[in-house]
Amino acid sequence: MNRRSLYVPANALVLAWFVGAAAVALGHRFVPVAGWLMVHLLLLGGVSTAILLWSQHFAETLTRRPAPGGARVLWARLLGWSAGALVVTAGMVASSTRLVVAGAVVLAAVAVAHLVVLALQRRGSGRMLGNRLEHLVRYYLAATAFLPLGVALGVVLARVDVSPEVAGRLYVAHVAATLLGWVGLTVAGTIVLLWPTALRTRLSPAAETGGRHALVVLAVGILLVLAGPALGWRPLVLVGSVVVAAGLARIGWHVVEQGRAAARTHGSGSFAAWSLAASCGWFLASVLAFGVTVIAAPGWTAVPDRLTWLVAPFAVGFVAQVMLGSMSYLVPVVLGGGPGAARWSNAAMDRAGMARWTVLNLALGVFLLPAPSWVRVAASMVGLVPLLVFLVLALRTIALQRSERTRRTLAPIAPGVATTPNWRPVRLVGGAAVGVAVVALAVVAGVAVDPAAAGLVAVPATLAQGAGVASAAGATGETTTVQVTMQDMRFTPSRIEVPAGDRLVIELVNADDQVHDLVLATGASSGRLPSGESTTVDVGVVTADVAGWCSVAGHRLMGMTLDVVATGGTTLADEAGQAGETSAEASGDHAGMDHGSGATGTTAPDAPSAAADIDLMAEPDAGWQPHDATLAPVATSGTDEQGMTSEPDPDGTGTLHRITLTVAEREVEVAPGVTQTLWTYNGQAPGPVLHGAVGDTFEVTLVNDASIGHSIDFHAGALAPDEPMRTIDPGESLVYTFRAERSGVWMYHCSTMPMSMHIANGMAGAVVIDPPGLEPADREYLLVQSEYYLGPQGGEADPARIATQNPDLVVFNGYANAYRYAPLTARVGERVRIWVLDVGPNRPSSFHVVGGQFDTVFAEGDYLLRDGGSTGTGGSQALALQPAQGGFVELTFPEAGRYSLVSHLMSDAEKGAAGYVAVTP
Repeated sequence: MNRRSLYVPANALVLAWFVGAAAVALGHRFVPVAGWLMVHLLLLGGVSTAILLWSQHFAETLTRRPAPGGARVLWARLLGWSAGALVVTAGMVASSTRLVVAGAVVLAAVAVAHLVVLALQRRGSGRMLGNRLEHLVRYYLAATAFLPLGVALGVVLARVDVSPEVAGRLYVAHVAATLLGWVGLTVAGTIVLLWPTALRTRLSPAAETGGRHALVVLAVGILLVLAGPALGWRPLVLVGSVVVAAGLARIGWHVVEQGRAAARTHGSGSFAAWSLAASCGWFLASVLAFGVTVIAAPGWTAVPDRLTWLVAPFAVGFVAQVMLGSMSYLVPVVLGGGPGAARWSNAAMDRAGMARWTVLNLALGVFLLPAPSWVRVAASMVGLVPLLVFLVLALRTIALQRSERTRRTLAPIAPGVATTPNWRPVRLVGGAAVGVAVVALAVVAGVAVDPAAAGLVAVPATLAQGAGVASAAGATGETTTVQVTMQDMRFTPSRIEVPAGDRLVIELVNADDQVHDLVLATGASSGRLPSGESTTVDVGVVTADVAGWCSVAGHRLMGMTLDVVATGGTTLADEAGQAGETSAEASGDHAGMDHGSGATGTTAPDAPSAAADIDLMAEPDAGWQPHDATLAPVATSGTDEQGMTSEPDPDGTGTLHRITLTVAEREVEVAPGVTQTLWTYNGQAPGPVLHGAVGDTFEVTLVNDASIGHSIDFHAGALAPDEPMRTIDPGESLVYTFRAERSGVWMYHCSTMPMSMHIANGMAGAVVIDPPGLEPADREYLLVQSEYYLGPQGGEADPARIATQNPDLVVFNGYANAYRYAPLTARVGERVRIWVLDVGPNRPSSFHVVGGQFDTVFAEGDYLLRDGGSTGTGGSQALALQPAQGGFVELTFPEAGRYSLVSHLMSDAEKGAAGYVAVTP
């Protein structure tokens, strides 16, 4: 096989993995284990396949010896690796330990085979005259030696149930072996040779010597990092990371020097060169950040979550970018075709290069900032564009270059003319300007979606003046600076006295475990502050009392208010000319914060409640679909419709269920003509149903894709709430594992304060654990009763309405009178079991079926009545439940007809807690 026939299809295999990673990134909300897939399709699939291919290529170049077995053995390794990676991926998606282990065995075998081939190829080559670069093959040998360890650690992490502390130690070791060892060492060794080649310059003797010495430093550093988790001593991880960084800096120094020399003689470089340089910088910074993050964590248990923020710079800044740079250079090389074709291919791969480079690196930088959630989302989407453009350019270049017609049109180049593009200064500046503009537009779009999170809250000018903002003429020239801490739903201090005419500066610290902000009636705002962050708010010159509050939904009602009192000045009531009007009332009405301001605080002033639009005699929208009340049987294997995977528990008892619950904000219809923006688990309210048996284990991954902090609390598990029930900020995730030891229908819900607001806005669901020996029923349904306290149309719940405990709607499964429009069904004589859970947050339930009698009633873990009770003739007419209680009833219907199911708190039934069971013969 010639170079074109080998490398073109082999690189197409690499590109296929990249396409898969891009597809998952675009549709991650709808893909199981999307986080794992995005990282591993890129690293395990595309990057590792490329390393197997190109390390072999460079080893042949450096040793000047063909690889044992030639192209056939290389293809066997490439296809074997892809097959093993596909099996592992399928195992993760299907939650199958057998598939994961089988795929890992194949991967380890390929790694060992690759190591053997490289070792045989290098043996004796060092004695060849003039072979001064042969030592670089040692990088590939050392890198491959770490690979089997990384694969084994990955399997244990993915499929073995270990303690959180052990999982943290294994995670650090897995990252060290795979990312620092396998990928990092390979890249470091390749950069020594590829960098000057991409620059069209010679490798300097100093760079060659630096590469020789750096390998020892890098290997020692990686071993020190691995020793940290092995010995349970985290400081070793930091020490090892510093040593690795020193080895990278040894190579990086020569990268900079050679780049400067090439710029003086060859111009400003190409997309390939700039990408390789940027990847080195991201790698060095990420390694140091890795060590610091591990040592800064409170313990091994917290390390995986703390390292989440480094996924982007490692995977995108370093790995993806080094692949873009190297393949942008190597694709034209392997295509060949003569100087004319080379010039054309290089130009094609370099198209809009500086703009793409700027967008990728700048968007990644914005993503890593403590910016509002929507700004980071917009930055990540824009940052994905250069990766997609690269795929398009690479596939287009390969297709056109392989075309006979295209090759005939590529004229030869005169001797001495460069075959690689060099950016002129005007192209450099112009491309960078375009890239900056694109990212800036993305930031603006993110701010526009959630302006309050960025500190932009519109306050009418008349209110600002009445709230105590003075002109420069009224100022004393003095500044009062006060530090305010946000914690436990309070500002501390909550009252600030300022001499009238002083300028007030607030140093604001968020010491709480969730996102907060400070909004003042003057219009000043801190913007959303994640946990642990701080900022400075310049209130301006204060001449009268000023009200402040947290604009995150419900927080103000919980007591997060701040009073700025101007001593020696007039009160806000005097300024407004309204006796008895308080600053909080004035600012609340005008800023619209108490009436459905929700997560963004951007609701229009005085927006009317959607309660005025309630018409329970109307029909739902044409596209409305009822929540399926059918309770599916307990699964023991496979994946259900809501993405929960089930398999036998590795400990040999019960079933292991895995599900990812993603928090997202979604506007939905809750009654005919009435919409609300709900906070949902997996886009639905109530959330997905988890159904299992006593002894089953549930592993739930919570992902926060919303704009404020959220959490989850499973009543079905008994465990300390400190870690699994903690509030996580937007963009974060956690894993919550519990074992179902007791039967019943259990509530789960967001436990972030104020809980009433989060539950009322949709964040609740059911876990059904069947009692042992539960007989099958002909029909089995689940109804979750909840309440809506309506904000404006399309807005969030009104926290002031929630405090009254007088809901606008009471519903089953999220929609008023849902099962009047789409009745449940049954046949005469069938045994029907109806589970009922009251998630509140405030109202009890008295579940009743009009025309039906219950012969079995199960409530809160025990039977109140079973098969007619002790007399055999006993019956029940209602299942009484308080909020967070549940049970089931069983009945048979004696004749065909429409039977109403209601909460017998009749006012609630009239507010939507009603439906039908349509019984047919």
